[in-house]
Amino acid sequence: MEALPELQAITSATMAELLPRLLRASPFVASVFARQRAWAEAALRESEFERPARESTAQRLDTALADAADEAAFMRELRAFRNREMARIAIRDIAGRAELDETLGALSDLADAACAAALDFAGRALQTRYGVPRGEEGAQASPIVLGMGKLGGRELNFSSDIDLIFAYTENGDSDGPRPHSNAEHFARLAQETGRLLAARTEDGFVFRVDTLLRPFGSVGAPAVSMDAMESYYQEHGREWERYALVKARPVAGDIEAGQALLHNLRPFVYRRYLDFGALGALRELKGMIDQDAHKRGAEDNLKLGPGGIRELEFIVQLFQLTRGGQDARLRDHRLRPVLRYLGQAGHLPAETVAALDQAYVFLRRCENAVQMFADEQTHRLPQAPEARAAMCAALDISQGWPALMLRLDAVRVRVRAEFERLFAPSPNSAAPASPDLVVDLWRAEADELEAALRLLGFGKRPQEVAAALRELRQSRMVRTLRDAALQRLQAVLAALVQEAAVQPDAETALIRTLRVLAAIIGRSTYLALLAESAAARRQLLKLCGASPWIVELLAQTPALLDALLDARLANEAPDRAALREELARQAAGVPAAELEAVMDLLRRYRQEMTLRIAAADLSGALPLVQVSDRLTWLAEAIVAQSLDYARAQLAPQFGLPPDGGDGLALIAYGKFGSIELGYGSDLDLVFVYQAADPDAGTVGGARGIATSEYFVRLVQRVVQLLSARTVAGRAYEIDLQLRPSGNSGLVVTALPGFARYQRESAWTWEHQALLRARSVAGGARLCADIEAIRREVLMRPRDEVKLRAEVVEMRAKMRASLEQHQAGRWDVKQGGGGLIDVEFITQYLCLRHAAQHASLVEYSDNWRQLEALAAAGLIGAPQKDALLAADRAYRGWLHRRALQSQDALADDADLGDHRAAVAALWHTFMNGA
Repeated sequence: MEALPELQAITSATMAELLPRLLRASPFVASVFARQRAWAEAALRESEFERPARESTAQRLDTALADAADEAAFMRELRAFRNREMARIAIRDIAGRAELDETLGALSDLADAACAAALDFAGRALQTRYGVPRGEEGAQASPIVLGMGKLGGRELNFSSDIDLIFAYTENGDSDGPRPHSNAEHFARLAQETGRLLAARTEDGFVFRVDTLLRPFGSVGAPAVSMDAMESYYQEHGREWERYALVKARPVAGDIEAGQALLHNLRPFVYRRYLDFGALGALRELKGMIDQDAHKRGAEDNLKLGPGGIRELEFIVQLFQLTRGGQDARLRDHRLRPVLRYLGQAGHLPAETVAALDQAYVFLRRCENAVQMFADEQTHRLPQAPEARAAMCAALDISQGWPALMLRLDAVRVRVRAEFERLFAPSPNSAAPASPDLVVDLWRAEADELEAALRLLGFGKRPQEVAAALRELRQSRMVRTLRDAALQRLQAVLAALVQEAAVQPDAETALIRTLRVLAAIIGRSTYLALLAESAAARRQLLKLCGASPWIVELLAQTPALLDALLDARLANEAPDRAALREELARQAAGVPAAELEAVMDLLRRYRQEMTLRIAAADLSGALPLVQVSDRLTWLAEAIVAQSLDYARAQLAPQFGLPPDGGDGLALIAYGKFGSIELGYGSDLDLVFVYQAADPDAGTVGGARGIATSEYFVRLVQRVVQLLSARTVAGRAYEIDLQLRPSGNSGLVVTALPGFARYQRESAWTWEHQALLRARSVAGGARLCADIEAIRREVLMRPRDEVKLRAEVVEMRAKMRASLEQHQAGRWDVKQGGGGLIDVEFITQYLCLRHAAQHASLVEYSDNWRQLEALAAAGLIGAPQKDALLAADRAYRGWLHRRALQSQDALADDADLGDHRAAVAALWHTFMNGA
């Protein structure tokens, strides 16, 4: 550029040194400098390229267009601004003054501002001629412009076209002297907006506009109403349109209405449950793209070639489409934040995420460098020496083209490897079933089917397996399957039959697994999961063979099948911190205002983590005490999260009490309090609040209510979040009967009332229950006050004879109402010498001696209370050991029975030594101690 020395003379020394490389990298920038010399000199003199712009792009564009009185002036000034802004962005990128996110964001901001300006200009012109478009009720109808693709993701490349979909809020007519329908009005508005942006004049163009992503594509209306758009995607939406809408973002017009439209389209884009069918669909789409790219010779294409930008985008979109229905943090239209989140959530290894992020940055910088050369939309690597030298200059690679290609090839190999890992058909996927096996399993009748099953390894109970197979293939859901779905089911079934044959109890494993298979026949995504993953099939067979309880859990909640992909499932279960952290992570993506989504999250999380705990339990990776610990920690995490959600949901309407929001405590009783929860246990809870003035009004909400009423509403909301039945079931059954005055009492009690009741009115059995109570959520100070009251009440001196009589009487009442009776069997939980006797002995001894031994009330669980009794010399070591051994044996036996969906009755001979030992100790301590 001839003027280079003059430009160097008026700018900073740093920029003067960079200018030759900048202009060599982008002849486009040089041409803008030549056409708009005054602007270039002013910008260089003021060092404007060395810092981000002080005003937003939209503000600067408004200033540039302020004096544009007619269309010609508008188009001229819009194009001149566009060229200046593109040059500014290119300079900051090439000079290393802007990170990739700034460059892509600035390009997207320019497109947003240009779209808004063109839409506004065209809209004013149309309204002058036809009037204001109005809905049926007379309100003004508004345009909506959705940015798709890279514009929607705020990741626009340097010389990109922009993908737009035009919509409007409602049908109706304009109110001018020449009225026309809103459909016609907004169609013209879309066409005029596109023309203002894309028309080439002597000043160039602003953006090439592509509207083919709209409903019905090229044959569809240029603009459609919100209602029509929602109907289209519900009735006609195709898989590729789901992928396109992942990136959708309102960029102009009525932004709020655009956001509402996308919110309404979310169920189409993101399936409610995990969508493993997306893998196959994306694989097919990528195959078509590859075929087209191969025809064009795309090996040197940065976007479509192997290891290119498109493959990296598909990697991220796979997780968005598969899991976005459940995880709101995946519903981000930006690639890099989602990619980082995939690492944080454990979906991809941290090293892979870092490598892919670096690859994305380099590929996008290469793409921009190619396009900055002449402001042309190309993704091909340049062939001309001048263009190659320019690309090296733009990327500041001084070693030349071979060095650039060495780095680029390494990047593309890394991306391609990860893409192939995720998208290549799994070698463990269910292969097409052999014709003979399909015939045997699907068409053969009784004798032939049983003979085939014997040959396959089901020699013990072939009749039962054959009956289960016939029931499956004759089911109503199977009869309605289309050919493709039926073939997939047959392939999965054949694989399951072959893989079940090596299970320890092949018949049981397969029969139970068929129960799960029957539940998911109509859910193609789960069949896709089982078709893709041999590991998932093996894990399913193993778990179903081990536990009918797990069979019912999976059949009722097929979304849990996703957990079968986790290799850690049977070997490790999350600890207390991990359970809280994972729930907090998932809750961060579910706004409190979305009540249905909140309840779905709590239920799904409880089910998934319970499955993980059960799998580790069945594999022997968790001893009994750790199973109960984890089930209890899981409940603690969900209860605490429910309280946080409930507070947040009440805040807009009622605000908070004057004392703040931590004046409620949740006290766990029963097995929840004693850290002994089992599978399917309900939660015994008592709610206590603390307030300086219960009648004081809440503050900060739309309307104030008394603090006492606020806590009633808060407790009701917590209980609703936990126990309301939804399509996902309940998180937990909640039992409030242990609150002061039982069912006749308030759902929440003020701290003074709780203390007074425990001191003055509580029965002995309620103090037994208090021994197992502990706070699990709420303000720290309030929880400490409750614990102080608990200790004070439990450590009161007691009349030994009266205490023993009341405990024995309560135990007799429990046995009379709760003990199950059956000839030759005994109730391990409620029967004489059973689990409840162990607990009552412990509680009696603790209440009897707590006044002299504070250590007896330090813990809420039976095991540590027995340890404390022995440590204080109140029972002998053999007595403690006998009670602990019985407690462990009973609880372990009951856990196993729960996993087998069996009752609590054992044969009379079972657990006989423990039963006799407990009965003897009951006689020692309770019948005359």
